[in-house]
Amino acid sequence: MDAGIALKEFLEFVIGSLVRNREFAAVVHEVHGGRHVYRLRLAPEDMGRIIGRNGFTVSAIRSLLDAAARRHHIKVSLRIDEDAKP
Repeated sequence: MDAGIALKEFLEFVIGSLVRNREFAAVVHEVHGGRHVYRLRLAPEDMGRIIGRNGFTVSAIRSLLDAAARRHHIKVSLRIDEDAKP
């Protein structure tokens, strides 16, 4: 399996476990100049659940994503979009 797709599935699992509106949560994977960019699209009420108090939850997710990416020798970034509307 491609490392970029495996990391996308990992993010989908983690995000799906944290949000209340799974049907409005999505992970979009793009590659720009050798960097894998993952965009989270969330319902507005799930933003706080993913960001967490003082950004600790999203920071932990980014740390796990970076650690997994280093094992596969790829560069990643994670962005959060408030896009989905319930």
